[in-house]
Amino acid sequence: MATSNPVLGYLESRKNLAGCACGLAGVGLTLTGAAGSLWPVVVAGLYGAGALIAPPERTPPPPFPDPAGQLDALRADLATLRAYLAEVELPSAAEGRLTELDSLLEALLEPGWVSDPEQLRVLARAVRQDVPEAVDAFVRSRWWTRVVPGSEPPERHLECQLTALHGEAAAIADTLREAEVRRQETHTRYLEDRGR
Repeated sequence: MATSNPVLGYLESRKNLAGCACGLAGVGLTLTGAAGSLWPVVVAGLYGAGALIAPPERTPPPPFPDPAGQLDALRADLATLRAYLAEVELPSAAEGRLTELDSLLEALLEPGWVSDPEQLRVLARAVRQDVPEAVDAFVRSRWWTRVVPGSEPPERHLECQLTALHGEAAAIADTLREAEVRRQETHTRYLEDRGR
């Protein structure tokens, strides 16, 4: 139990408790007469030895959220992203691609599907960084294209970016589908072997 007072912290520490236990053994030796007239040195020495051999205090790891908690936060971030995207004017082709990506992300973020940390990282990066950055870069580039006509249309880059992000999410969906197919096949083999 951690405390802000260092004296109380030491009194509750493993080192002090181990020292006290060994010191009590020294008191026991004194009561049996084995320590003789040097009993204070024996008790203090055993306390010190116990404090030295006790394991050090361990700082607990930070309480990072489990995959389910990460998914809850990611779903909340997806809702925030949707609110942002609802206010942005996008070309119809990019909007259609974004709708496909949004549907795929929503399906992947349903509870019980994604638990692999790497897959969670890819989805989090898509929701929290890649999609907002792609849309924001499009909006900024579109403004400059209107001011300086004749440059490459930003719609093309946005569509390419959304296609790449859809590909990453689709790869995760394919991996999950293949895992479920293998699970189903394994269960079929198990039931067929059990029936023999």
